[in-house]
Amino acid sequence: MQQKIRSGFLAIFDIALINISVALAYLLRFDGDFKNIPPELRINFVHLAIAATAIKIVCYIFFRLYSSLWKYASIYEMISIVGAAFVSNAIVLGFIFIARLAVPRSIFIITIFIDTFLIGGVRFSYRIFRRLIRGEIIRFKGSKRVLIVGGGEAGAIIIKELNQHAELNSIPVAIIDDDKYKQGRKINGVPILGQRKDIVKVVEKKRIDEIIIAIPSANKKNINEIYDECAKTDCKVKILPSVSELIDESVIVQKIRDVNIEDLLGRDPIHLDVDEIASYLTGKVVLVTGGGGSIGSELCRQIAGYNPKQLIILDNYENNAYDIQNELLYSYPGLNLATVIANIREKHRMDRVFSKYKPDVVFHAAAHKHVPLMEANPTEAIKNNVFGTLNVAECADKYGVGRFVLISTDKAVNPTNIMGATKRMAEMIIQGINRHSKTEFVAVRFGNVLGSNGSVIPLFKRQIEQGGPVTVTHPEVIRYFMTIPEAVQLVIQAGAMAKGGEIFVLDMGQPVKIYDLAKNLIRLSGFEPDLDIKIEFTGLRPGEKLYEELLLAEEGMQATKNDKIFVAQPVFTDLALLKREIDYLKEIVMTNGDEAVDYIQTIVPTYRKAERAGGGRG
Repeated sequence: MQQKIRSGFLAIFDIALINISVALAYLLRFDGDFKNIPPELRINFVHLAIAATAIKIVCYIFFRLYSSLWKYASIYEMISIVGAAFVSNAIVLGFIFIARLAVPRSIFIITIFIDTFLIGGVRFSYRIFRRLIRGEIIRFKGSKRVLIVGGGEAGAIIIKELNQHAELNSIPVAIIDDDKYKQGRKINGVPILGQRKDIVKVVEKKRIDEIIIAIPSANKKNINEIYDECAKTDCKVKILPSVSELIDESVIVQKIRDVNIEDLLGRDPIHLDVDEIASYLTGKVVLVTGGGGSIGSELCRQIAGYNPKQLIILDNYENNAYDIQNELLYSYPGLNLATVIANIREKHRMDRVFSKYKPDVVFHAAAHKHVPLMEANPTEAIKNNVFGTLNVAECADKYGVGRFVLISTDKAVNPTNIMGATKRMAEMIIQGINRHSKTEFVAVRFGNVLGSNGSVIPLFKRQIEQGGPVTVTHPEVIRYFMTIPEAVQLVIQAGAMAKGGEIFVLDMGQPVKIYDLAKNLIRLSGFEPDLDIKIEFTGLRPGEKLYEELLLAEEGMQATKNDKIFVAQPVFTDLALLKREIDYLKEIVMTNGDEAVDYIQTIVPTYRKAERAGGGRG
């Protein structure tokens, strides 16, 4: 109702402006004096004014000049006004020609410009007045002064929205852009004052309170470099998500969020061969062991999207399995889902599961993976990672599984801890069985995943929440990192490439110093490292290395069609000998844990127990 009343008042105002426009056009045509207008032309003035009023109001309605929200008037509304002025005056000219009224034709050229100025001026004046009275131009004291990094379309939209929404209490003050041709220019009235190297200087000069990184198309390397410059200031840093996160590709101020560690450590989007993946998952029965864990649950999420015939979550921990089960049933109501609580150490239980469900594809993610805990409890690592893997692999062979994908780790390469040594044995098991099985057994080896259970990120966050200190084992310790979704994407893609026996190695990108990671997390939490939150070095723990390796010397490395996935050459494994060694290992595990660890050194010659320096939390 209010909109109709506003439109009515606006139409009345337009009627007055149309008649003023005609009068002004006559005045301009005859040098500003009505006396100069010939009598034969003056007599038609009233007829022209009436015709122009009727025709132009109809045209304005057609061009929707009474249905726009003029408080948000922009270039689109201006184009509508120009179009309405041109078309309406053309129609009036046509009417005059048909009616044979004596009116100077030049009048209509003049009225196009006057109409545009008057009709557009009224509407844009309303927007300016509204912004003035709401404090959208003259902001109240205490508004945040914002620096926009990125002078592209996204930055322009953010500036416009910050100006339109007074409730955000933010004033865009300056722009940073690396394009030298943009320097000194303005976007929506905001000046471009420098490149990324000038961020600190601009922040100090313009008294900036907050920085928004508005380059959704930028790769992670650029984002990291920009953040490093922003971190030299005391400003709060926010970011517009990447293009891959902007699902509807729209840029709105509500999508601006705090920078998180994934923005700095994640890599560029992964390109998957969806058809190849679908060919081995769609319409198939897929079993995920450890399906409630951080990697296993993400496997289940992504597999569910490929419409399997049935998805089976197998986990020994009921709470995790329950959580992912409910999540999947909510997200995929039509998913044929089975949740099995079982322990992979129990061969008979595994046999019953495989006999009942007869899976086509198995992702084996169940494992003990916490390095320090497994150093303290080595027999548990052996039982789960070795005996459990053998149980699942033998059932896969027995029941004709098409493809078996083992989730392995970089800590299996030249292991210095029992967790890594047992995962290397798991790789040996699947490579040995593959030589005699119709099932295609492969392993996928990668490093640390951000946010996984027990990883360094959640630990650091908890320590920061508690006020510190943040504990780092060594100032030079480095690790490779991936996000959980990208690691799982590559695992699924690698599974599609399997021919049997391969160990796929994922491109983990550039290694990251854990010390630098700790400093970034502290800054992202709004504190200053070693001032607000202390960082303490605790020393390398048993089994922890300064750095991780992804490849054994004898394996070699070959590229695949996916530039993020490489394949290691299969190393010969005598399955009969390996099973005899595992049988003996089962006997000594029951009696002497230390002796079992020593015996693993004979099975895995690259295991360097004596060094006592490996993966740890990093």
